[in-house]
Amino acid sequence: MSASGHKQAPDDNRCSMKPRSSIGGLVYSTDSGRMCPGCRRAISLCACSTSAPTSSTSDGIVRISRETKGRGGKVVTVVRGLAIDVASLEKMAKQLKAACGSGGAVKDGVVEVQGDHCDKVLALLAGQGFKVKRAGG
Repeated sequence: MSASGHKQAPDDNRCSMKPRSSIGGLVYSTDSGRMCPGCRRAISLCACSTSAPTSSTSDGIVRISRETKGRGGKVVTVVRGLAIDVASLEKMAKQLKAACGSGGAVKDGVVEVQGDHCDKVLALLAGQGFKVKRAGG
C-alpha cells in the first residue's frame, strides 16, 4: 500500500509481446505493396530474386522421379536439377506441361507435372541436350 492508502497497480509498462525475430518483418506496405523478406524492398525492386541461382548444389544432371507421398495418392512427375534461371525454368515447365497434356507447377526450383509422365519428360529433356537420369523406382 502506498502512503495515500491505495494499492499500487502492478507495473503495466511491460510489453507482453515477443520481440521481433531477425528473420520476420514487413510483408506488405500500403505505399509499395508486397515486400521481399530477403532484401526488404518492394517485390518490383527486389534484387535478391534476380541474382540468386535456382540450384546452387546442382551437379549438372537432371533427375526425374515419380512421387505420390503427401499428395493424396495422386501421382506427380518431379524434375530436379535444372540449373537455369527462374524465367527459363517457368518456360521449361510450360513446355513440359504442354507436351504431357497436363497441369503442374514450379516450386523452389523444382518442376512438378501432374501424372506419371517420366518417360515423356526424360525424352523431351534429353532431346534438348540435358544430361538426364531417372531417379527413384
